[in-house]
Amino acid sequence: MDAIYSPDHLAHNPTEQVEFGHRWPMNECPQRAENIKAALLADQAFTMHSPIEYGLDPIVAVHDAALVRYLADAWAEYIGALATTPAPITDAVADTYRHPAMNEGMPPFREPQGAIGRLGYWCFDTTTPLMQGTYQAARSAVDVALTATDRVMDSTAMAAYGLCRPPGHHAPVAGFGGYCYFNNAAISAQHALNSGAARVTILDVDYHHGNGTQQIFWARGDVQYVSLHGDPSRAYPYFCGYEDEIGEGHGRNSNLNLTLPPRCNNDEYASRLRVGIDAIAAFAPEIVIVSLGVDTYTNDPLGDLDLSTESYRQQGLMVRELGLPTVVLQEGGYDVEAIGINVVTWLMALAGV
Repeated sequence: MDAIYSPDHLAHNPTEQVEFGHRWPMNECPQRAENIKAALLADQAFTMHSPIEYGLDPIVAVHDAALVRYLADAWAEYIGALATTPAPITDAVADTYRHPAMNEGMPPFREPQGAIGRLGYWCFDTTTPLMQGTYQAARSAVDVALTATDRVMDSTAMAAYGLCRPPGHHAPVAGFGGYCYFNNAAISAQHALNSGAARVTILDVDYHHGNGTQQIFWARGDVQYVSLHGDPSRAYPYFCGYEDEIGEGHGRNSNLNLTLPPRCNNDEYASRLRVGIDAIAAFAPEIVIVSLGVDTYTNDPLGDLDLSTESYRQQGLMVRELGLPTVVLQEGGYDVEAIGINVVTWLMALAGV
């Protein structure tokens, strides 16, 4: 199987995140991708490739162009605004966020002119800092995803893997958060449609619901979104991902959320995934894009499920049953010691090796 990787992700290396009222070492760290890369290189079933550069057009086909412009200049603006701060600044985190209650019954928010306010206008949480290399890494992650997608769309391979970092499924049309800046899977899905596909499915097996992907395709009938994730009543992103969210308009019944209980085991997960696989078969897409998160692993610090490495073999085999061209793009997984073997196990099963 072809695997696409870029070292540009190393430029995005925030030191810490703010969560649960504390500052923690950053879970979404470069070692995640480097450990996956090492596991891929150790297995002769994978061939590593560098990404092609696609430019901004595929990104602005999905994301608000103003968001893209903001991220391109955000770090320089932020540092410039805080030039007189005595302490060195390595990460930028907003302290004020737009909230719908602030302007309820009033005209829409206007984007602030100042760098401090703009950060809270575009970002929606405290776990997604900006730094000098963030935009470069996010742009490269999109190129990784698109290169993997084109290898499948061009019939070069039945399946391909994009080692995307930073991840993407939390990023909506006009915002970023949840460690995500650009929505790699959504951009790839739109690219596949623009390249001739009529119907695309995004299967999201990350522990966290891909709120950004759902929002982007909420009213679309040409992209099916199927997500297995921790129930948002207890799991990030909290405000969406419930099972009664099925899409609207042309997208009605093209959105399927399958929520999981705490300590969900391999068999329970496989049963829920079977529901998703059957829904995908009924939708009959021409290509499947998998948002692969292995933060469902029993020891993952950000999840509460009880999956073993064997579950990833089961998942890969079940997706293989569909017999459809498949692009796998990396999302979460924060047990850095186990992430490599878990990802490789999933991919090997998909490849039938």
